[in-house]
Amino acid sequence: MELEFNIKMTAGILYDYLLRHTYNSASGLIGTGVGALMVIWFFAGGGIPFLIAGVVILLYLPWTLFIKSRQQMLNTPAFRQPLHYKLTEEGIEVSQGETVQTQPWGQMYKAVSTTKSIIVYTSPVNASIFPKSDLRELTPQVIRIISTHMPPDKVKIRW
Repeated sequence: MELEFNIKMTAGILYDYLLRHTYNSASGLIGTGVGALMVIWFFAGGGIPFLIAGVVILLYLPWTLFIKSRQQMLNTPAFRQPLHYKLTEEGIEVSQGETVQTQPWGQMYKAVSTTKSIIVYTSPVNASIFPKSDLRELTPQVIRIISTHMPPDKVKIRW
């Protein structure tokens, strides 16, 4: 079974991906934990500097990711045109213009979802992002193909 579709990357979709990726990493979790602990310490009588530091830490990461998503959209020529994806028995093929790349299913790292996207990681830091707004009625088929070709322990997709 093959399935083809086009994806148009937006800053909002990229921000959604960056949030998910960052807050599921050790640095994102540690930063959030430290910020939360500082706010809790303030309420336990630690003083206003703890509240200020905690709020700054908690807001810094989402804000920088927001800025980064905007910058990546502006600075990445590949995001200016739609990407054409083909899910095949062999893997995921992505093309744009004359450029075609294929990633075999066996080399996929993991597949996850957010409220806005299905994300197939091709390495710990690189991914193909499929916005649900672009997939529309194809979303169940995309999930089925991914789930069929990747081991169940690597697929964490929620509806």
